[in-house]
Amino acid sequence: MMAFDYDAMLEKIKDRQWALADIDWDAPGADLVTDEQRPRLRAFMADLVWIENVGARGFAAMAPKAPTDTLRQIYTYFHAEEQRHANAELALMRRWGMLDGDEVPEPNINVRLAIEWLDRCADGLPLSILGTVIPMLEVALDGALLKFLLEEVRDPVCHQVFAKINADESRHLAVDFQVLDMLGHAPLRRLLIRSAGTALRPSVLLGALMYIPLLNRMRDNIVAMGLDEKRLYQAINRFTGNGERGMGTRLPTYQILKHHARMVVDRGHPYHHFADFMVRASERYPRRLLHPTPSWAKELTSEPVAR
Repeated sequence: MMAFDYDAMLEKIKDRQWALADIDWDAPGADLVTDEQRPRLRAFMADLVWIENVGARGFAAMAPKAPTDTLRQIYTYFHAEEQRHANAELALMRRWGMLDGDEVPEPNINVRLAIEWLDRCADGLPLSILGTVIPMLEVALDGALLKFLLEEVRDPVCHQVFAKINADESRHLAVDFQVLDMLGHAPLRRLLIRSAGTALRPSVLLGALMYIPLLNRMRDNIVAMGLDEKRLYQAINRFTGNGERGMGTRLPTYQILKHHARMVVDRGHPYHHFADFMVRASERYPRRLLHPTPSWAKELTSEPVAR
């Protein structure tokens, strides 16, 4: 495999930066979102905004763990880009009359719990876990959700925004899979020891209990929007196909996530009895036990600032 040029990728990332101010948010086409689409699209976009924000927090946690300064800088840019994606999606919701003034939609309970878990635990997770979870989520986002949205919504500004977001995501994925391959080159004995130690951490077990209902809720929400389930299979196949071109297959976390993702997209799998129970249980979680939203989740704004 040809060596990946991280320095060239960093320069490309720097050259391709964009801002909300680059978009004409008052351009014609907002009325092409129909009244029939609006309620489900609002819920879909609200989830998307928070998924981007969660991804931003993941990259922020990865940056200090990067083995080189170049990769650390790349992750720092990716962190900012995910925040920009969330803000652009908020701006679209505002354009479509789905938000009042500076309103930010409330995250559903599973996203809220994910935010709390990330705030407490992400900085202590090894790169092998974050470096495996992030590409799987980004493949689903890039390969299924965003393409589906562009087919459903005719507003040309929406297409302009997501062309920029898709370009960013393609660079994220290129780096994600290179890092996955890099992580897989460690000696197998070290990989197994590290994975066993990580799996026994209470924070990781708690993360799994958060992750299962979050993915199940998101899966069902996007299918309810009309997404063909074959798209989900294609997205997961892209994750496994790209992942298995390199040494990332040697990572136990990769193998676990690969098999879990296949269960998630297969609604007929017995796994969903447990996952559905977890979704119902999370709805009963006492809201009074939730902590205030952390400061890093409050950087959402639909204002078209220059950066």
